[in-house]
Amino acid sequence: MKGVAQKARRVGGRLPASSQRWAKLNLLATLVRRDLEAQYKGSILGNLWPLLNQLSQLVIYTYVFSIVLKVKLSLAGFPENSDITFGVWLFAGLLPWSAFTSGLIKSGVSVVGQPNLVKKVVFPLALLPLVPIFTAFLESSLGLAALIVIVAVSSQKLNATLCLLPLVWVPQLLLTAGLGYLTAGLTVFLRDIPQTLGVILNFWFYLTPIVYPASIIPQEWRALIFWLNPMAAISEVYRDLILLGEVKHWGEWGVATLISAAIFCAGWAVYRRLRPAFADVL
Repeated sequence: MKGVAQKARRVGGRLPASSQRWAKLNLLATLVRRDLEAQYKGSILGNLWPLLNQLSQLVIYTYVFSIVLKVKLSLAGFPENSDITFGVWLFAGLLPWSAFTSGLIKSGVSVVGQPNLVKKVVFPLALLPLVPIFTAFLESSLGLAALIVIVAVSSQKLNATLCLLPLVWVPQLLLTAGLGYLTAGLTVFLRDIPQTLGVILNFWFYLTPIVYPASIIPQEWRALIFWLNPMAAISEVYRDLILLGEVKHWGEWGVATLISAAIFCAGWAVYRRLRPAFADVL
């Protein structure tokens, strides 16, 4: 913690604007690294646990939807109507959702969970909600690497569109950070926010075509879900880039990016407005 405090003092010191930005990025990287180390400190498997949790979700949902409910689909280059095909398709949609929900839930309590840092005058409070978001994002990268290997083995190819993945990470991180700032700020004053968020995310999950194909959504509702639900577009673009090797949802991606940017600006504005009162309430 001493190292974090020293870096925080440098951020709050009289540095040029450009130097302060680099100092904040350096502090953010330090906090994320410490968060990753602290979560699984002392465990045998360490940071492999996030991957195991993601794989366990994959097994459960594949069993329920592919084996029990007999949901089948076909993908070019993959075995026809195979459980493996459904599994990789499902995993590609679960990855962004898992990173989104994990980061958002932890971000919502990031301020109330760190009262000592909040009361430090020199600490940049803008970083607190971002730490769990980037931690969850980095944890999901293990699952992404595993998925890419599985796809390469199953289809005997690697799609060049994998290089475009950073484009879909932009709306994903903007959306998570915007909602994270909003919930983190409101939770300081309304402690029911984390529980309310859990209920909302449960509904949101099943309104997003992750465990079921978008093709089974009624036509009159499909466009509405894709254009107004950024996570629906993000999940489908993940599948486009990793599995199909082509982007079929450029329009939805563009709208999702604009909506995510708007949510980020609104969430940051609320957080910045409430921030001066954090220390008094906590």
